[in-house]
Amino acid sequence: MRPAALDARRGIVRLHPEVLTALGLTPGDPVHLAGRRSTAGIAARAEPGASRALLYADDLILGNLGIRDGGQITITPAPVVAAGRVTLAGPVEIVAAVSPEMLRLALLGKVVTAGDNVSLLPQDVVPQSETRTLIEGARRSLANTVGYAWTSTLLTVEAVEPADAALVTMDTVVAWEGGQATHAPGTTPPSAAPAPATPTVTVDDLPGLRAQAQELTELLDLGFHHSEVLGRLGTTVSLGVLITGPAGSGKSSLVQAVAGKVGARVEQLWAPEIAALTNNDAAARLRAAAGAVRSRGPAILLIADVDALAPREQPGPLSTVFRQVLAETVRAGAAVICTTSRPESVDTALRAPDLLAVQLAVPLPDAAMRREQLTVLTKGMPLADDVKLDDVAGRTPGFVAADLAALAREAGVRAALRIRSGATGASPVVTMADFDAALEVVRPTSMSSSTLELAVVTLDDVGDMAEVKEELTETVLWPLTYPDTFARLGVQPPRGVLLYGPPGCGKTFLVKAIAGTGKANVLSVKGAELLSKWVGESERAVRELFRRAREAAPTLVFLDEVDALAPVRGQATDGGTTDRVVAALLTELDGVEALRNVVVVAATNRPDLVDAALLRPGRLERLVYVPPPDAEARAEILRASSRNVPLADNVDLRALAASLDGFSAADCAALLREAALAAMRESLEASTVTAAHVATARQRVRPSLDPAQVAWLETYATARETR
Repeated sequence: MRPAALDARRGIVRLHPEVLTALGLTPGDPVHLAGRRSTAGIAARAEPGASRALLYADDLILGNLGIRDGGQITITPAPVVAAGRVTLAGPVEIVAAVSPEMLRLALLGKVVTAGDNVSLLPQDVVPQSETRTLIEGARRSLANTVGYAWTSTLLTVEAVEPADAALVTMDTVVAWEGGQATHAPGTTPPSAAPAPATPTVTVDDLPGLRAQAQELTELLDLGFHHSEVLGRLGTTVSLGVLITGPAGSGKSSLVQAVAGKVGARVEQLWAPEIAALTNNDAAARLRAAAGAVRSRGPAILLIADVDALAPREQPGPLSTVFRQVLAETVRAGAAVICTTSRPESVDTALRAPDLLAVQLAVPLPDAAMRREQLTVLTKGMPLADDVKLDDVAGRTPGFVAADLAALAREAGVRAALRIRSGATGASPVVTMADFDAALEVVRPTSMSSSTLELAVVTLDDVGDMAEVKEELTETVLWPLTYPDTFARLGVQPPRGVLLYGPPGCGKTFLVKAIAGTGKANVLSVKGAELLSKWVGESERAVRELFRRAREAAPTLVFLDEVDALAPVRGQATDGGTTDRVVAALLTELDGVEALRNVVVVAATNRPDLVDAALLRPGRLERLVYVPPPDAEARAEILRASSRNVPLADNVDLRALAASLDGFSAADCAALLREAALAAMRESLEASTVTAAHVATARQRVRPSLDPAQVAWLETYATARETR
């Protein structure tokens, strides 16, 4: 039987409490499982109401047992054997991106068996208290490094020593097959290093990063192989490099590919793991790794997620040690390359000329770059004739290389499931329908915390409002869809637009329709959600919102109820919090840092309460009035809302619309919804909504528009047009 979702692919088997007692087990103990083949797992307590005859396991454990559709499973207690060494194999892109240290934390607390499949999902169901912090760090860094793929990737356990099944601990040496291994914390790696392995990733496998690869290759080649030229010129080259870019964009893969090209060995450290150790152990790990790099040939010390090791906010003693080790390593002629997806959180002292003197930026891929990456990722995949990679690239704004790899893998899985359930001998190809299905579940890493679930609607689903839709198309969609045209004409596209009008007239629905039409990522926030009672937190929330918007570009930022977020300054009684938020918002919209491929749409029914500085050109420069619908508009709204409602022939929408004076768009939609409910009350077998049902609903639904507010807003709109 399937376990809870939180157990999935974590090596957990749940048993009834009485069964646990009968077997002499406590939660967290390893168990041996035998089906068609043998495997192992970690025992956990099932709910008291669970069956005593069932073992609750996920599809991964059932697959390792060779049981897919149920069968006999024998469970026995297993001795606790700590794994000395574990060797794994996996997809090329995962091997290149995930360091052995990060891999060990993903497996920490799991019992692994040779020949089994395991996932990267950390075993956090029954973790030990001393490893909880490390596991949380592993979760964050895997999401940053691999992207969405970290939740679905399966690895193969090639070998386990000293037993076939053993528990992964912090002392376990974990290695990729044919690659480097971890070392126990606080120990020195062996002096005899293996010969450099053939790189699993080449520069040709990194489309869109060739310019960065060329620059890094020239720098490392000059420092490693042409030091005599530098000597004759009386100069040196600093091999300290900081690579920044969105999580999952291929920063570590770039370093691995360039290292293979220049013939350098890579010693990789994962900063969150180092930072989680005691200061003495962390310093020992840093000095040991740096010593290994300085002592053996051209070598690179690669430190991933360096912001965890040298934070900007609270640099501690470990940051000082790291700067010393970094300076010594660079002076010795070795290369130190640090990567981060949060450059604003890195200690500024690391940017000194004798430390990380060179900075490379890995950009978020645009549509052309995503098309090139998809070509590389699908080169070994049989694609059907209907697959248009240009269309897939256009529908994946905000996707980085890791996300696109996960998308291609998910499409392949959908194709395999379809072929397996279809006719025997079906041609194994991936169709456009498989990509469509994959796009429904794979989200870009940069949008993992998006607050808006988009409905499948477009501007065609918006009844009437032709002038409003035309203005929004020019102001919002054109800058996101045709940025090259604006650049060719030498003009800056509009930065933002303010929608104002009576409540219920479709302002929020218009934004959802724009998002569905424009193929852009959407970040939505209610005005009051950014406000906090803690000093500085509100401004931080504004900066974080626009940082995410830049990373996920092209992006539409929707600020609903903006009058609560940016009221007129100088009138608040909250100690100046809203004034500081307004200042932060103004700076983000039209400050020193450019806001490229990001359009802000705000909505309010009280435009007079919004700070005037926010409404000038360069910020929310276009004000669009969304009026209450007239009779013709109400008819269009009713037609759009009833598209999926089976109306009887005696329902005259045009006549109904003429009788709904004072109804907003929301009221019209509510009327049809109430009519359908009236039909259900009459009979649950009803197949149509009749005029009688509509008349019943008309008696229950009342107009919500306030005539005084509508009159004031129309006066405000007229005054702006004649100003």
